[in-house]
Amino acid sequence: MGATLLCELGLFLLCTLVCSGHAQGAVLTIEPSSSSYFIGEFVTFKCDMNEGEDTDWYYTIKKDGREYAPNRENKDCTLEIISTGHSGEYQCSGSRKESHYIKNSNTVFITVLADRPRATLTAGTTIIPVGGSVTLTCSVQSSDGWKYEWFRRTQTTSEGKIRDQQNRDIRVSQGGIYSCRGTRGNPVYYTDRSDDVTIEKTWKVMAAVKLQHSWSQIFTGETITLRCEIQGGEGKVWKYEWTAPNTNSPPTSSEYRISRVSVSHSGDYRCRGSSDYLLTGWSDAFRLTVSSSKPRATLTAQSSVIPAGGSVTLSCSVEGSAGWKFDWFRRDSVSSKAQLMRGNEANRVISVSQGGLYHCRGGRGDPVYYTEDSSDVTVRETLPSKPTVTLQPSWTQIYSGETVTVRCEIQGGEGAQWTYEWRAAKLNTPPTSNEYRIIRATESDSGGYSCRGRRDYFFSEWSDIITLTVSYEPRPVLTVSPSWLSPGASVTLNCEVEHPSAGWSFYWYKAVPDLSEKSSSYELLPDGSGTAQDSYIIHGQTHTAGYVCRAGRGDPEYHTDHSQPKFVWSADVHSAASLTVSPDRVQHFTSDSVSLTCEGNFPEWRVRKFSEDGRLSDCRRMTGSTCDINTSESDTAVYWCESGSGEFSSAVNITVHGNGPILVSPVHPVTEGASVSLSCSLRTQKILSNVFFYHNDKLIENDPRGELKISAVSKSDEGFYKCQYSGRESAQSWMSVKADSSSSPVWLIVGLVCGVSLIIILLLLLYRCTTTNSAVNEQMFNQHHQQQVYSSLLAGDRCGYEIIRRSENSENGQRGDAEESSDYNNVNLSGCWVVDQRFCGYFAFVSLSVKV
Repeated sequence: MGATLLCELGLFLLCTLVCSGHAQGAVLTIEPSSSSYFIGEFVTFKCDMNEGEDTDWYYTIKKDGREYAPNRENKDCTLEIISTGHSGEYQCSGSRKESHYIKNSNTVFITVLADRPRATLTAGTTIIPVGGSVTLTCSVQSSDGWKYEWFRRTQTTSEGKIRDQQNRDIRVSQGGIYSCRGTRGNPVYYTDRSDDVTIEKTWKVMAAVKLQHSWSQIFTGETITLRCEIQGGEGKVWKYEWTAPNTNSPPTSSEYRISRVSVSHSGDYRCRGSSDYLLTGWSDAFRLTVSSSKPRATLTAQSSVIPAGGSVTLSCSVEGSAGWKFDWFRRDSVSSKAQLMRGNEANRVISVSQGGLYHCRGGRGDPVYYTEDSSDVTVRETLPSKPTVTLQPSWTQIYSGETVTVRCEIQGGEGAQWTYEWRAAKLNTPPTSNEYRIIRATESDSGGYSCRGRRDYFFSEWSDIITLTVSYEPRPVLTVSPSWLSPGASVTLNCEVEHPSAGWSFYWYKAVPDLSEKSSSYELLPDGSGTAQDSYIIHGQTHTAGYVCRAGRGDPEYHTDHSQPKFVWSADVHSAASLTVSPDRVQHFTSDSVSLTCEGNFPEWRVRKFSEDGRLSDCRRMTGSTCDINTSESDTAVYWCESGSGEFSSAVNITVHGNGPILVSPVHPVTEGASVSLSCSLRTQKILSNVFFYHNDKLIENDPRGELKISAVSKSDEGFYKCQYSGRESAQSWMSVKADSSSSPVWLIVGLVCGVSLIIILLLLLYRCTTTNSAVNEQMFNQHHQQQVYSSLLAGDRCGYEIIRRSENSENGQRGDAEESSDYNNVNLSGCWVVDQRFCGYFAFVSLSVKV
């Protein structure tokens, strides 16, 4: 206390000196070094002059600019802090003993705190892992320079100081209760003791959470119990800890019981046990999932119909969970009360032999938790009665577009209120009445139909199946007799349908051409509407004409498509025009110049064509009666001449090719007995040598001159020809051979007939191309048939071709999409013909019966 007063007195006297203008350079330090101090601590001010010896100076301590301890010969001044008033700025100065030289130090600011500090103990973790350790840290807030003392105790041992530990961080490997405090200064100043920190050591034994019932799914409202099991911890008194969602105070026992769980209880549950300062590890998480909705039982039936004298099996289940027992209920009717049949059944499957409404529910747990009732399942008993299915009308063959009624009749069931069920391939929503009416039937309506009746909880048996066959729209076949008439003669038309006795009526029409529309309409013949006879006689026919027929039946009446036109020729014929082609060959290269010239007894001509895509068009570059073409592949077509008054020439075929060799062959038929020469040509070389020639795909000659010469053509030379040069083949073309017209006067008459026929046929110009592609045609007809048909188109021994497109304005909106057909020497052709195996035009062919 005396030293303190001496310092204060010295500082006071020193503060009266005028210090300004003197040199500085002294250093003031404080021990312990800190910016904050506490009441009761001792601090030592050290004033170093950094010049001469320490004994050469007198030392003065200043506080807040005033002398606090003046004229001391000891550079150290120790101060006991007794109040917060010691806070402030401190400075020291030194005065040289043998002179008036003064040095001032730096300024040091200190803060004095009134309350004794408390040490703070923190742990990296409070659990020591097996074989490991944890780090403890002791600290004193807002001050520095501390050393630390460490203490440990247990519930069964007294506290002891941990020796040789003064650092603020230590590592411990023992469980227990730890505390610390700070120390500094001389004499030593102690902080208050830190709060205790309990450190537990992990034991090798692990805990496990288990659900009392092994249910995979829990539902809102159930009661469950979770258990914490410690294997190998027998004999110890355990205290349990739980981590769980939706709880502020988890239990400390081994069981965690939750009454009426909710969705908020879903989550992970863990537990561990502690005994003394030994701690098991946390168990693996047990994931509890609680469904928000109440489950509904599901009832399924092996069959909804009990066979006569038999039974069916019912199964009850609750999806996604286990542990259920089941209650079974039955009702006699929809309005009656359900009666419990069986209760608390562990078996989920039962057998029943009575019809009725059945449902079930599941229950489990204590108290019992019940699911929602299942939906009702209707089980019916089978009665011995068997219905019969009939068709109205009872035709064996139904066609697309007709109307038919399928009827279910139950013999002996009169007066009962039956509801009907139907089995049919197309019925997505089958009717419940005894009749099923099919309006405008299609092929998809074909199949087997059967029915049965039901009432209350009883079923009849299923009827036998009746098979309904719906075919594509039929096209009748029209025949004429005779087809060649003398002026004023009569002709008989016959119309045949596939099933002539199935209630058909027949309609008869004359084909009326419309050149402006390139089509025709059908004019009903007198008394030709809905006759029951399948024949029609035309009296006094004196001109060439085309006729069609069709059939109808049913209510509403169904109409077939129109037949293919058939033609009748009278004797008043005249000659046709002619068409020449230059150069005179069938095949041409692209960019070739080709001229087609019309000759005849009429002043104005035009060249018309049918191209590969089925389009009918006129020549765009006509000079007088000549059409000039700069060829491209789109010019592959059939060409003919047509006058303004409706006269026509015979037709020729022209094909255009981009690459490879072409066959040079005549475009018109060759007369029997004449000579002909075939050759092979390239774009850059007109005559080739070492050429192979083929007739109907058979090699016939390899002429080094490059030509195939036939000195006297016969009918056997007719057919397809092609050439091959340097391994490259041309396309094949048809060479037609016609009889010598001078050999018989018969051919003159035939020529006249053919000319008139061609004119009438082309006047009809009802172009139509079926969708049959070339690959299908090649499969349908062998080469022998191709030769006959091709010859009929381009040769002179048949009367030409017809191009037909039926008017789309037929009665009742019926469209004729059936395949077209004609006769040539009893060859039945369908669809369109592929000219030169590539051209598909709108052609059907007509066989003529010629009388002379």
